[in-house]
Parts: sequence; C-alpha cells; structure tokens
Amino acid sequence: MNRRDKENYYLDIAEVVLERCTCIRRHYGAIIVKNDEVISTGYVGAPRGRANCNDIGYCYREKNNIPRGTRYEMCRSVHAEANAIISASRDQMIGSTMYLVGREVSTGEYIKNANSCSMCKRQIINAGIARVVIRRNHEEYDVVDVQRDWVENDESMRGEFDY
Repeated sequence: MNRRDKENYYLDIAEVVLERCTCIRRHYGAIIVKNDEVISTGYVGAPRGRANCNDIGYCYREKNNIPRGTRYEMCRSVHAEANAIISASRDQMIGSTMYLVGREVSTGEYIKNANSCSMCKRQIINAGIARVVIRRNHEEYDVVDVQRDWVENDESMRGEFDY
C-alpha cells in the first residue's frame, strides 16, 4: 500500500470539510495548516443565524443569472477561505498553508480552474498565509506562492481578476 502524500492528505481533509457546505451551487472546503497541525477549517455557508440557501431552497445569484465571480454582495454565503481565516488567530496563520477544494453541486465534479476570488485573495494575503494548495483532481493540485503570485503579480493593478 502506498502512503498518501502530505499535500493530498490535507486536501482530502479539506474535501471532507466541504461536505458541510450549504450553498446549492458550489461547495468549497478550506483548511489552514501550520507545522503539520490543522489550525482551522472553513466551508461555504450563510453567516451564523441566517438562513442558508439550502434551507430557503434557492440561490439568489442563480435565480437572477448573476455570473460566477461577480456581484459578491448578492450572495448569502461567506466563502470557505474567509471562514477558515475568521476561525484562526493571525499569529497561527503567518507562514501557514491553506488547502482548498471545490466541487460543483450539480455534477459532483471538481471545479475547473478553481481559485480564490479577489476578496478572499486579499484576506489570505493579510492573514499572512504563505501558500495556497488548490485541488484539480483526486491526485493533482496547484501550489500558489502567495507573495510571488498574488502580491508581486497583483492582477488588480492590471484590472484583471480571477473568478
């Protein structure tokens, strides 16, 4: 039996976390790890005490044909990355790694070209997270060097945004 590599081990945990999502379009799970310890977890869902989309039976963004990556203020949910950051202290996050997995609710497939939105990128940068590992399929993933890829290569200065 082959032992699971460390990156996929943590991505597997993030994938279990996404099972708590309440969004009816896309499920994301995020975990923050430092020194081989899970610091916090986060998944997509409405703020505490508010009704979730799966409770009310519809997604406002979907109902109004709002494209992916636009009009975030029209979404009931807090993103997985933000929820993981909210649940950790900054000193724990400095130099840490965030693991992120996304699945389409309708198909169960991994989200193609999954990436953090521009708002979550800013939060990740300010939290001091050093790397983001994003699952592409059950075995493959991309590694983002936050300083190089999101700070030095600032898409917002060019008017480009990842959605």
